[in-house]
Amino acid sequence: MKALTFSSFGGSEVLEYIEVPNPVLKEGELLVQMKAIGLNFADIYRRKGNYHLKGQPPFIAGYEGAGMVIDANGHPEFKAGDRVAFADVPFANAEYVALPVSHALPLPDDIDFETAAAVLLQGLTAQYLASDSHLVKAGEKVLIHAVAGGVGQLLTQIARISGATVIGLTSSREKAEIAIQNGADQVYLYGDDWKAQVLNGAVGAVDVVYDSIGSTLSDSFEVTKECGQVVFFGMSGGDPAFVDPRMLMDGSKTLTGGDLWSYLTSRTERIKRAGQLFEWIRTKQIVLPEPTAFKLSDGKAAHDFLESRKSTGKIILIP
Repeated sequence: MKALTFSSFGGSEVLEYIEVPNPVLKEGELLVQMKAIGLNFADIYRRKGNYHLKGQPPFIAGYEGAGMVIDANGHPEFKAGDRVAFADVPFANAEYVALPVSHALPLPDDIDFETAAAVLLQGLTAQYLASDSHLVKAGEKVLIHAVAGGVGQLLTQIARISGATVIGLTSSREKAEIAIQNGADQVYLYGDDWKAQVLNGAVGAVDVVYDSIGSTLSDSFEVTKECGQVVFFGMSGGDPAFVDPRMLMDGSKTLTGGDLWSYLTSRTERIKRAGQLFEWIRTKQIVLPEPTAFKLSDGKAAHDFLESRKSTGKIILIP
């Protein structure tokens, strides 16, 4: 089979689209022919060598996608032709993937492969952020960093479903317009005095900040009210400064870390959470932007586009 691989760490030039052996199925695994694969910043981090990575060179990144079962491997619940998706299985950037049954999500007929590949990782992330890291409630003021990004757009919509007011931060007026279209009530630009604008607009401070930038963590606490919460779930802008516990104590503020893998703990949890996500899409409570599709063989161009930060929707790879 063909796969998008890398044997050394570095820029997108290390990527190679080459022939590799087909997966060898173990008990409890299905062989899936991939139809659409989600590209995420985690794949950039893996390519650069600064994120967890499974396997041996040539490495195959990718953890998210959707496809069709071509070998059920004797498992009674599945058969060839079944449509499935997954959010947390390695080696997805390939024509075929060995999918553990425990991680297989049956794909409803009204959710296509491209939608599943575009929504699962970011959607399940937004879902746990709004329900587990902090339970967003009606009337709360929620501040979302990178509000026009993949997680930001979905988190905005989920927070609005819960009845919260959403304040967004982004880098350009074009992205601010996208955030408004997704339901954000107010959007401010990083290049402006956004802390003052947030405090004025939120009438004092916000209940919760979702910070995926990292380097802005101290700023996030400055706009969080007493007894408020900051959820730290990414560091696209660099490592955060150390947090002084005295600051937390003095303002009765809470810092929570967030990682999707802490919540996808069983097949039951995966199916339940994905089912809620699919229902929101089905009822149009969540509307997805059209993903940008690249051929898997054009993986270098896809990586470059993602790293350029020009994209606002999901990037998917098509084998």
